[in-house]
Amino acid sequence: MTAPADIVEGLRAAGLGGEGDIVLEPLTGGVSCDVWKVETPSGPIVVKRPLPQLRVAAEWLAPVERGTSEVRWLKRARGVDPHIVPEVLAELPGHAFAMRFLPGCPVWKDELMAGRVDAGFAAQVGQGIAAVHAATAFNDADRADFPNDDMFRALRVDPFLLHVARQDSELAPALTALADDLSSRKIALVHGDVSPKNILVSADGPVFLDAECAVYGDPAFDLAFCTTHLLLKAVWSGDVRFNEAAAVLVSAYRAGIDWEDAADLLIRAGKLTAALLLARVEGKSPAPYLTDPEHKRVVRDQARTLILAPSPIDALVANWKRTFA
Repeated sequence: MTAPADIVEGLRAAGLGGEGDIVLEPLTGGVSCDVWKVETPSGPIVVKRPLPQLRVAAEWLAPVERGTSEVRWLKRARGVDPHIVPEVLAELPGHAFAMRFLPGCPVWKDELMAGRVDAGFAAQVGQGIAAVHAATAFNDADRADFPNDDMFRALRVDPFLLHVARQDSELAPALTALADDLSSRKIALVHGDVSPKNILVSADGPVFLDAECAVYGDPAFDLAFCTTHLLLKAVWSGDVRFNEAAAVLVSAYRAGIDWEDAADLLIRAGKLTAALLLARVEGKSPAPYLTDPEHKRVVRDQARTLILAPSPIDALVANWKRTFA
């Protein structure tokens, strides 16, 4: 497809367009952005532009300024470890940006869905998340650079926690309290969407993408968000290796906690994981692969129990392993 005029102008201004026509090859997989691959004289790049309304069934609006915030997170994380994020090449009009394309790096979700479950890689994911949290914990400069509370509320707190609370009067007090606690904590730089679909598998380990929800907040959210995906895939697949991957990820992350008491963070992560498990069935962004009604029922029942009787995330994962062994 022909590139939008403002994107073409931005790429040429950044020296990335070359002399000929700029052709965009749409890439799939996301609901929140237009993403294209572009061949340039210096090699392929990826261009990403945020959408004002996400591609989901429920109405879900979000500020396009999140594209600029994502660039800021990618650059900060690259300063922590240059292997864990792609290089940003240019910021473009409309809060779009260009980054280097990484060939030969499959998406972790695709690997998992194909049955290639590597617990060692899951441990590297936990280590990578913890490294960014440790480097940014209680850092006034990072907090000032990510004043994105309204955006995080629109993309995460409301659709995953408060949307469910509005539908469930029994759980509403617990979910509302959890949402308030999550919004109030200012501890470290949070990616906000640590999902297997946003992680590439490279020779050097995980590469994190799609930090549109980045905020200076509670690091427990990132741990809970990724763990939730692995636990859901254990139910979907019946493969106990997903449970083991979740346990290894949590253990590796725990080993990297040096900015606060680990027990406190793990209990917050446990509460968030329980709520997110329910949200992936009842929220605005249900897990697309969880289509079996019985799978939905067991996740819903287990999540409700865990919300009403919270436990630390390591204990929650251990209980999930016993339930879905």
